This record gives sequence, structure tokens and C-alpha cells, in this order.
Amino acid sequence: MPDEPEEPDQPGEQDRAAQEKAQEKAQRAAARARIEQQQTWVDLQVRQAMERGDFDNLPGAGKPIEGLGEHHDPDWWLKKLVERERITVLPPSIALRKEDADLDAALDRLFTESEVRAHVEDFNARVVRARYSLSPGPPLITMPRDVDATVTAWRERRDARRTERYEPAAPPAKRHWWNRRNRRREGDT
Repeated sequence: MPDEPEEPDQPGEQDRAAQEKAQEKAQRAAARARIEQQQTWVDLQVRQAMERGDFDNLPGAGKPIEGLGEHHDPDWWLKKLVERERITVLPPSIALRKEDADLDAALDRLFTESEVRAHVEDFNARVVRARYSLSPGPPLITMPRDVDATVTAWRERRDARRTERYEPAAPPAKRHWWNRRNRRREGDT
């Protein structure tokens, strides 16, 4: 019959086939023994850890496992990352609008005019790129900034901060001892 395996014709081949079967059987038994031994080793490690108290007071102990029983979401790890790191993902038009509103404060943290100019030029490049691309979300209403006018405004704000910082405080008015006594009487009455 064609379905049955062919019997080896010579006695040497029968011995070799029997040896291969015996060897395969021994390998399977050894693998089974290793697996059983590994399971007992893992069980031993877990039991010792429990005795040491390594599993006591773990976060989430006694609480149900989150997401168990819900449908599988392939992006679960990304959603958890966004939630854990508090990342805000905004459409480009809103992100640029928000950055435009905070741009002066961001520029005030820079020290040199070349840094300010580079920052404004980068902002303008992103605005222009967003204007020419089809992006999801509301339309982009943010306009590119005039680099020279923005740098001039930054320089004026910086100079104003410097003069505030270095203006000497007005010395207190010198009062004579008889003026101090009169003022106390006025407050007491």
C-alpha cells in the first residue's frame, strides 16, 4: 500500500531506523524531564519569593487587572504612554496657534539675538509648511511673524527687564526724631 511507510529491505537499515527511533524517544523524554524540572525550579523560586515577602504590598494588589475582558486594542501601549506621560497631541493648526501665543515668553528665555532670530525663523518655516499641507483639524489662521519686528520687540523687552533690575531703589526719606514722634501721636488719636 502506498500509505504505509516502506520497510527497510536490509537488516542494517532496520537497526539504524530502530536506533533513530530510540534516540528520538530518549530526546523527547529528556526534553520532558527538563520542562518538568524547569517548572519545579520556577515554582521553587516563586515560593521562596513569597516566603521572603517580595510580593507583599505590590501596587495594584487586590485590584482587578485593567483592560481584562475588553476588546483588544492594538494601540494599547501608545494610549498608556500618552496617559502616563501626559502627552498632548494637538492638530498642527492648534499647536501652532498655541505656540504663537506663547512665543514671546519663549523668546524671553533666550539670551542672544541670533538664538531669537533662529527660533522665529524656525517657527515661520513650520507655519508656512503647515499652510501648504493638508492637515487634519481646523484651518490654520496663524500667520508667520516678521523676524525683524519680533527681534526688535524682544530687544526692547530685554532692555526694559535690565533697567528694572539695575535701577537703584529710592533711598528712604530721612526723618528727624521729632517727626517720628509727631506721626505716632497722629496715629494714636
